[in-house]
Amino acid sequence: MSVLESLGAHPRKYLAQNFLHDKNLSSWIVEKLEIEPGDHVLEIGPGLGALTEEIVRCGVSTTLLEKDRAFAKYLQKKFDASNIEVIEGDALEYDTRVDFLRQPTKVIGNLPYYLSSALLFHFTADPCPFEHMVFTVQKEMAYRLSAAPRSKEYGSLSVLIQRQWQVTRLKTLPPSVFVPRPQVDSVVLLLKRRMPGEPEETDAVKFVALVKAGFSERRKQVRNLLGRFGSREKIEMALLAAALPLAARAEDISIDQWIRIQNFLQPAAIYRPNPGELLTVVDKSDKPLMPMPRATIHRENLLHRAVHILLLNNRGELLLQKRSHRKDRFPRCWDSSAAGHVDANESYRECAMRELQEETGVTATLAKIGKVPASEATDYEFIEIFAGIHDGPFHWNAYEIETGGFFNLNMVNGWIAARPQDFASGFVQCYRNVRNALGDLVKNSGQVPA
Repeated sequence: MSVLESLGAHPRKYLAQNFLHDKNLSSWIVEKLEIEPGDHVLEIGPGLGALTEEIVRCGVSTTLLEKDRAFAKYLQKKFDASNIEVIEGDALEYDTRVDFLRQPTKVIGNLPYYLSSALLFHFTADPCPFEHMVFTVQKEMAYRLSAAPRSKEYGSLSVLIQRQWQVTRLKTLPPSVFVPRPQVDSVVLLLKRRMPGEPEETDAVKFVALVKAGFSERRKQVRNLLGRFGSREKIEMALLAAALPLAARAEDISIDQWIRIQNFLQPAAIYRPNPGELLTVVDKSDKPLMPMPRATIHRENLLHRAVHILLLNNRGELLLQKRSHRKDRFPRCWDSSAAGHVDANESYRECAMRELQEETGVTATLAKIGKVPASEATDYEFIEIFAGIHDGPFHWNAYEIETGGFFNLNMVNGWIAARPQDFASGFVQCYRNVRNALGDLVKNSGQVPA
């Protein structure tokens, strides 16, 4: 308490401040973050810096998010180094997208009990730049997050977090290791991002709505809670397709079974690439020559046509998609809002409208804003670039797209400069070609670029 006294401060109950004072435990918790050279660490609620001291010993750059002004000033003075940034403010207002510019970023924190679920959803929300997080939370919350089906703790929070994250309880901490002592035990949790395709893909937006409806009244059978997702007969067929009894309740249903129910009731449109599809081979002037199979064109590096679509929202932010791990070119790289090959006997504009709908599930008025000549960097594609405005929501083609999100144009500029390997090369060519035009489009729509 001497540090608190020297600051003229005290733990604030409304911020649920409980400070870890066991140095051995602090060291052990930070070890579980598996910090490596080149990592960036983001710490939520560092307080007096017990964990921060151990992070600093690893020699990596660090961002500290501290809501309490007195502690923020104390941290700035104590950890005065060029590679340590202290941000005074609410962690729920932190823009996680900035961490795409400095990956890999790992996250750690002793989360305030009353804000744990809100913070977890904020820092795991897509597009998410994090893959490894260590949090200390109230024991009850830890058991809810890690719960298995048919347990009393298993609920919508368990399903929604575990669909994308492996949650492991590492250690239970008694109240005695904190000052002041909380009334309950705490648990150190490890969250690791699941591998692509694990579990089966589903429409994330629709999945959240389905699961919340299913858990809305725990004592009721699920078939009586999902009426807005289909007829009773269809719901019962979905339960049977998921190998569940018709009388199943939400807590009986595993994550894989929830996904099967979702994909049965609201099957996503899946557009798988067809290696035999015919594209138009063109000459050096982009004049059509003959249709040929896509596989042949790629194998022989023949000139052909493609489109890229760049969607802005009404805040002037650009929608980017992250390509699926299944893609034969640039898997898991970030790309335009939508893109694709121009089929034989199809115009550039017709292709743009089709690809936008197939990949994002929306339609929009599109304007041609540029063209990129064919080169090795574009995979020998002549690319016409179209732009439009749409705020979503989007329903990604799960076979081709892992996730997506909006980014302001200055952020995209910095991201490309810092980590060009994160992007499909064709997107980089297109974006650099039309960056100014995108800014003009936003201005002409009555908006100011971010």
